[in-house]
Amino acid sequence: MPITTRGRWFIDDAGRARILHGVNLSGSSKVPTEPPGYTHLPESLAEKRKVSFIGRPLPLEEADEHFGRLKHWGLDFLRFLVPWEAIEHDGPGSYDDAYLDYLEALLEKALEYDICLFIDPHQDVWSRFSGGDGAPAWTFEAAGMDVARFHETGAALLHQAQPDDFPHMIWANNYYRFAAFTMFTLFFGGRTFAPQLMVDGLNIQDYLQEHYVNAFAHVARRVKHLPNVLGFDTMNEPHYGLIGVPDLRALDHLPFQRGVMPTPAQAIFLANGFAQDASDFGSPLPSLPPLKIETRRIDPAGATVWRDDCADVWRAQGIWDVDYDGQPRLLRPGHFARADFTRDFLKPFIERFAAGIHAVMPEARIFLEAEPFAPPPQFDEADKLVYAPHFYDGMTLFTRRFNPHLNFDLFKLRPLIGEADIRAYFSEQYGRFRGFADEALGDVPIVVGEFGIPFDLNGASAYQAGDFSAQATALDYNLRALDDCLLNYTLWNYTPDNSNERGDHWNGEDLSIFSRDQQRDPSDIDSGGRALSAVVRPYAKKVAGEPLNMRFDRRRRLFTFSFRHDSGVTEPTELFVPNSQFPDGYRVEVSDGEFEILRDEQRVLYRHSDKDMPHMIRVISNRPPPAELSPWDKLAIVGLIVALLFYLLGRGGKNGK
Repeated sequence: MPITTRGRWFIDDAGRARILHGVNLSGSSKVPTEPPGYTHLPESLAEKRKVSFIGRPLPLEEADEHFGRLKHWGLDFLRFLVPWEAIEHDGPGSYDDAYLDYLEALLEKALEYDICLFIDPHQDVWSRFSGGDGAPAWTFEAAGMDVARFHETGAALLHQAQPDDFPHMIWANNYYRFAAFTMFTLFFGGRTFAPQLMVDGLNIQDYLQEHYVNAFAHVARRVKHLPNVLGFDTMNEPHYGLIGVPDLRALDHLPFQRGVMPTPAQAIFLANGFAQDASDFGSPLPSLPPLKIETRRIDPAGATVWRDDCADVWRAQGIWDVDYDGQPRLLRPGHFARADFTRDFLKPFIERFAAGIHAVMPEARIFLEAEPFAPPPQFDEADKLVYAPHFYDGMTLFTRRFNPHLNFDLFKLRPLIGEADIRAYFSEQYGRFRGFADEALGDVPIVVGEFGIPFDLNGASAYQAGDFSAQATALDYNLRALDDCLLNYTLWNYTPDNSNERGDHWNGEDLSIFSRDQQRDPSDIDSGGRALSAVVRPYAKKVAGEPLNMRFDRRRRLFTFSFRHDSGVTEPTELFVPNSQFPDGYRVEVSDGEFEILRDEQRVLYRHSDKDMPHMIRVISNRPPPAELSPWDKLAIVGLIVALLFYLLGRGGKNGK
């Protein structure tokens, strides 16, 4: 501390390059503590303004336990979730100072553990009231909507409406339902697409953005004295809403179709009380190409999303109207087409947000995101910018199934067969981020802000058997690829109140590397951890120069790292070497120079020589590696299996079966 940036690296106060590994804290930070906001509770949306997020992500009295555990695991870098609603839930300009007192105290406690972080203004599908999290309920009111009518009009899919029968990952469909796509469109493009919609003398775009920026600038004022707060994310996974959608009558702009999917035009008509026959894609998997199973009628029975004194913003813009026979008719299906969301709408918002934060914290780093899988906006001046993209293995995330030898590339639509092919795919996906950054931002640091896996894989069998080896393998594919690319990361996620029954307590998700339900021995700091054999791994934390290569072979328990030294750095290179990976101890080999093993501190310090050469460090387990099968041995085993199958088939034929 403090940590700054130089080129593509984070830099500590000794001039060493920092590689930052950590977690998102936390999955349940999306919902309030009072009244209880867990999304499986039907009553959790009843209170719109008088709520509290004090205790999210964890009670202050548990801070030593959880921060101590994360530090012990080498995960001392946090993407710290703070939804807009947590700050400004009671109304525009009314900030929850009691929550901010709690937040400040918690981040001060993180500083005691040398845990650094950045604040993430987290949202998913705009708000809790539209099926996700993020914005306060009054933002809908500013646009004229009544959140109590979202379910009956099909404007949002709510876990609260079907708590025990909510399809896995279906919440993401809300990006293409009326409530969320209208709010994103107004937030980013109100001046362009709804110029007449004014609130308190401002166009709704400026009204919403001004409150959003001011709310997080208010947070910045409370934490600016803390050296472990590196900066602020701009917005989790910003969405284009309707901006750039070529045809409101079609679903072609969607990345995949799943479940009941009205077109944007149908969603608009439903929100205004008109029954529609929407396509039901039925499949639990992303359908590529989409496969419509049947058509389902959604009938709001005349109910609308609008407050009694308000009318539809899109009808006011002449996009649609009611025909002579009382039926809705689309007038301008291409109203939002030919717009570049990233360049013309997202970039100005990021600039506005950065200016608001820098007015309070001039040295804050701005961690920017674009839409998932899309490159960021281009900036000629990228000083103090950090690129923070996300990646999830779609097949594992959506199916909650994992096969270490078989996967699918959803980008190139091809099967991935065998470990080598799957690992290459992961390395390629993470490697794309460096190309995106170089082209749009230049030589800036990258933090992969989210990646992770569902821990209820394969029918949640690990919860009964206690065997998280499949989860560990799935995570290791990600983590090894991240090491290959020398990327910083915050894994999604660590949820202190996770449970086997309800996961992270938000829309049925369960991606936490910790759960009380796995905590058999509270005196054991590792107890409660999931898939720790992959998550807790050696890495180079502080490097006296430029990192070149880093790899950990989990099966062989072999860690290798190389770097090119910076002659201006006098402090040693420091490795995190967890004892859990080397229960029988380890030895260290170096190309030159000298090293010191601090096993009790889980550290290795390395002082390189002044030779102009790449310096290499190897950490090797004292436990003999598992025996390798030769290609001929593997071929012999396959032959035996095939012979056994033919034998069994032959016996079945003789028995007439």
